[in-house]
Amino acid sequence: MNMNSGEGQAGNGSFTHFNEQGRARMVDISGKAVTARTAVAESRLTMAETTLQAIKEGRIGKGDVLAVAQVAGIQGAKRTSDWIPMCHPLPLTGVNISFSDNGVNELYIEVTVKTEGKTGVEMEALTAASAAALTIYDMCKALQKDMVIGPTQLVSKTGGKNGDYYSK
Repeated sequence: MNMNSGEGQAGNGSFTHFNEQGRARMVDISGKAVTARTAVAESRLTMAETTLQAIKEGRIGKGDVLAVAQVAGIQGAKRTSDWIPMCHPLPLTGVNISFSDNGVNELYIEVTVKTEGKTGVEMEALTAASAAALTIYDMCKALQKDMVIGPTQLVSKTGGKNGDYYSK
C-alpha cells in the first residue's frame, strides 16, 4: 500500500492521519505552537416559503426553531471530537451562530468558532453548522419532509502553520 502520494499529506511526504502501517491515527500535535485560530462555516436549508414563514413567525409547534438550533450548533461545536474520530478535543474560546434568509425559500446558517490552540477549528465550525441545520429539519419535518440541507462548507480559517484560507 503506497502511502506517500496524493492529497492530505503532511510536509514530510506521509499522510497525516495514517501511521507507518497505513492505519488511522490521531495526529500528534504536541510540537505545534499555540496560536489564535478561527473558522467560519455555513450551511443552508431550502424549503417551502410557508415553512420559512412559519419559522420566522414562531408558528412551529416544537418551539423557537432558531433558538434551539443555535444551542444545538454550539453543542455540536463543543462535542465535535465525540462525532469525528480523529479530531482532537479542543477548548473553544467562542462559538457564534447567526441566521438569515432570502425571504422566499432559503434559510442560511453561519458559524464562527474560535480557539487558542495547536490545531484548527474547521471541523468544529462545520459540525456546528450541520447540527444547527439538522435541528431545524427535525423541528420542522412535520410541516415539510422534503427540505434540502446544503451545501455545508468552510468559508474561511485563520491561524496555524498552513496559513489562512478563504473560499471564493
